[in-house]
Amino acid sequence: MSETTYTPPLTRRDWLLSDRPASRTQARLGRAYVIWRRFSENRLALVGLLILMALLFVAAFADVLAPYSPIQGDLRNGLLPPSAANWFGTDEQGRDILSRLIYGSRLTLLVVGLVAIIAAPVGLLVGTVSGYAGGWVDAILMRITDIFLAFPKLVLALALVAALGPGIENAILAIAVTSWPPYARIARAETMTFRNSDYIAAVKLMGASPFRIVLRHIMPLCMSSLIVRVTLDMAGIILTAAGLGFLGLGAQPPLPEWGAMIASGRRFILDQWWVAAAPGAAILIVSLGFNLLGDGLRDALDPKEAGQ
Repeated sequence: MSETTYTPPLTRRDWLLSDRPASRTQARLGRAYVIWRRFSENRLALVGLLILMALLFVAAFADVLAPYSPIQGDLRNGLLPPSAANWFGTDEQGRDILSRLIYGSRLTLLVVGLVAIIAAPVGLLVGTVSGYAGGWVDAILMRITDIFLAFPKLVLALALVAALGPGIENAILAIAVTSWPPYARIARAETMTFRNSDYIAAVKLMGASPFRIVLRHIMPLCMSSLIVRVTLDMAGIILTAAGLGFLGLGAQPPLPEWGAMIASGRRFILDQWWVAAAPGAAILIVSLGFNLLGDGLRDALDPKEAGQ
């Protein structure tokens, strides 16, 4: 009798890490698992992820978590120090600072999300078209990009908001207009690396149009670098939005925007320090969280680390 060898069943981990995936779904899930495993090894990146998840939780359940109204206050309770009733104290109009911070997280996420949705696709499109087309198309698109890069981001945002008028919507638009050029530069560099590869040459031989090549084959290859750059830029977007709010060009009173809260508290910075310190600490923690998350994603998505 011939002996039969026993083959143990594949575990879920072995299935994900298989070097011969049976389907695209298995390959994608395996790639995602490898990225998550590398990401989870970075403890600081996990801290950044926890900060972001906490921000999302606070913004989603602000109505439940906030103990008081973020807009209505009592002048008789103005500038009270931190206490059991008001954990972070009150501002000059008697409004609870903690409640305003909680509701202000929604504005922060709104600014960050809309800027990323507007700026990242524009930069990706400009960069991939420029890098793949080359010639005069590349020259024109990159000179336009250079013009935007020649101005400091905050100065250009200030000029745009001053022209459009103060308000959270105009501030978001101004920040988005000033944020896309770096993404275009990254996408162009990535595209110029891929456009002469055998993979793209094979797609051309199959009769794919330039539009399809850019949209279906080059853009996905640029997504990893773009995601990392967008995540790292979130802190700068938050600081730019806070700067506009501090100067009175962003969210207008009585909206609980963190930059505007610091501006209203700068008059009391020596005696009632908590009025400006609380929103400043919130900006610091959230910006740090995005930076830590971006560093972790950069290490996890780095193709040079794939074989290690």
